[in-house]
Amino acid sequence: MKVAIIHYWLVNMRGGEKVIETLLEMFPSADIYTHVYNPKAMSSLIKGRRVFTSRINRLPFAKKLYQLYMPLMPKALMDFNLQEYDLVISSESGPAKGVVPNPNAYHICYCHSPMRYLWDMYHEYFNKSSALLRSFMKRLIPELRLWDAVSANLVDCFIANSSYVAKRIMRYYNRQSVVVYPPVNIEKYFPVKRDPKDFYLFFGQLTGYKRADIAIEACIKSGRKLIVAGAGAKKKDIKKNEKSALVRYIGRVTDESAVVLFSQAKALLYPGIEDFGIIPVEAQSAGCPVIAYRNGGALETVKENATGVFFNEQTAESLVAAMDYFEQNEVIYNNREMFNNHVRQFSKESFIERIHSVLKDRKRR
Repeated sequence: MKVAIIHYWLVNMRGGEKVIETLLEMFPSADIYTHVYNPKAMSSLIKGRRVFTSRINRLPFAKKLYQLYMPLMPKALMDFNLQEYDLVISSESGPAKGVVPNPNAYHICYCHSPMRYLWDMYHEYFNKSSALLRSFMKRLIPELRLWDAVSANLVDCFIANSSYVAKRIMRYYNRQSVVVYPPVNIEKYFPVKRDPKDFYLFFGQLTGYKRADIAIEACIKSGRKLIVAGAGAKKKDIKKNEKSALVRYIGRVTDESAVVLFSQAKALLYPGIEDFGIIPVEAQSAGCPVIAYRNGGALETVKENATGVFFNEQTAESLVAAMDYFEQNEVIYNNREMFNNHVRQFSKESFIERIHSVLKDRKRR
């Protein structure tokens, strides 16, 4: 069986690229197709495969400004000749699923998220964009939405990375999907010994929808210490918040540093809405409780009153109340076996088993 894996772009190693790695382990002879490819940022497993790129890869500064070329990507997918492949797996949260396999091929779309900037988060992206970019968005987004919805018809089977994403696939594409959680390297964190200190942790890239501002405000108001780990902080925000002596920014961290942070934090604060969210799974794998906003993928990755606590409103006040509750009942969240058993459903082995199940179900039909 000849297999092609389509990924929207390969410019850094994040959750979507970890899924690609596992698929490559499952299909050792698979070829990769992508719009933009930066081999310097990729793992040896990905670099060891044949990688085909679209015309986008040849455009100026494509490896850094790839998102600005988004309107060109649907047509650029026509560069990919997939007629020789029996199985096509598109990895989707950017333009990837709109490829055209041969009529006898089976096309699975593993959907990390329908494109946020086209659908439910359009207004947030629009309001934060420059006047020039907003002008382009008004003209281009309707056409891209139409393409995105129509191209869903080229998929034989949708796989969603969470039930939250499955609902969005039904809303925007009117398609049912199978939920298969992405693979997380949970075993790496199992040996970690918990040694909680007096600080909370916010971990992740500092983009707007992750709502680091809520975590920072909540800790400053309640007099709690917070470490903010992740790239993207603005200098003015760092200067402003560090004046309180409660908030400390440490920027991007290594895997080794992440292990230490998870072992020492009282809990991970997770005030944003994610489609799935790998960081809470990694934290729980290390025995670190999670205090999360009750929405999105966190509802599936955090077990309430066992591995974490939820707060109901996306406000600092609601988060402070959840932190108060957590500290009053902190002994509940010390059962390491409970944490380990809970996160096993997010392992690589579980992912592979579920993907094989989808393929077997296809053969039975």
